[in-house]
Amino acid sequence: MEYHIRPRRSMLYVPGCNKHYLDRARTLAADSVILDLGDPILVDAKEESRANVVEAILQGGYGSREVVVRVNNLDSAWGHDDIRAVANIGANAILFPNIESREDVLKAQSYLDEAGGSHMPIMVMIESPLAVLNAKEIAAASDRISCIVMATSDLISQLHAHVTHERSAILTSLSLVILAARAYGRSVIDGITSDFKNMHSFEYACRLGRDMGLDGKSLVHPAQIAYCNDAYTPKATEVANARLIITALKEANEAGRGTVVVNDKLVEHHHIKAAQRLIKLHEAIIELEEEYI
Repeated sequence: MEYHIRPRRSMLYVPGCNKHYLDRARTLAADSVILDLGDPILVDAKEESRANVVEAILQGGYGSREVVVRVNNLDSAWGHDDIRAVANIGANAILFPNIESREDVLKAQSYLDEAGGSHMPIMVMIESPLAVLNAKEIAAASDRISCIVMATSDLISQLHAHVTHERSAILTSLSLVILAARAYGRSVIDGITSDFKNMHSFEYACRLGRDMGLDGKSLVHPAQIAYCNDAYTPKATEVANARLIITALKEANEAGRGTVVVNDKLVEHHHIKAAQRLIKLHEAIIELEEEYI
């Protein structure tokens, strides 16, 4: 199932324990905001954070930004109560952490359905070696999966690997999850860069992820948003070339030719779908950014 193309260039984690951050997220140019109830929230603040997030979503004001709630693990003391609290209050999706198998997806979905959220898309987090190895079965588990979110920081820790500028430790993992996501029509988002003051490495990670085929990047600080949005926004030359590809191949087909050369590159039928997708994404981004101006 191919979901409606929705810009997810930047997905900002917003801690539910901080009302100021929840308010400020309404003014930021992030495509998606993930209102977070999960691991970063201290145990003593779990219930207060849940109440804050419910209040924030009911109050609204996030415009066309995608509003996602990350709940706690289903086997935690808070996961089920989180789901019941947010299943029917207007969030766009629920993000489930620590998904490692098809069974985990179906279990999470069933809990959401029981809470009255059978209408809601779900997102799943890939954050362990087992989850990466099972990415295909996870992506295939349900057509309600709108997005797969990588948790690269967790993954690096579990791999006993090192963070490097080139991201060499996780390139294979990213590729495997991208393959699974594309095979089943899911959006797929890169993990965070925890060193949020190192903009050089962050920008490199954004452009590397874009070139690998990711749809965007999750982030933890508003200063990172502009870098995500710039890297994952189709450039004017790319949009113009996409339109030219569509027109040129159509004319070639009408003249009885199956291929055509555009800007010194051979164009075949499979290029059309990619060009159409890029144009749709470009148009969706323009519509979304009209709210930021």
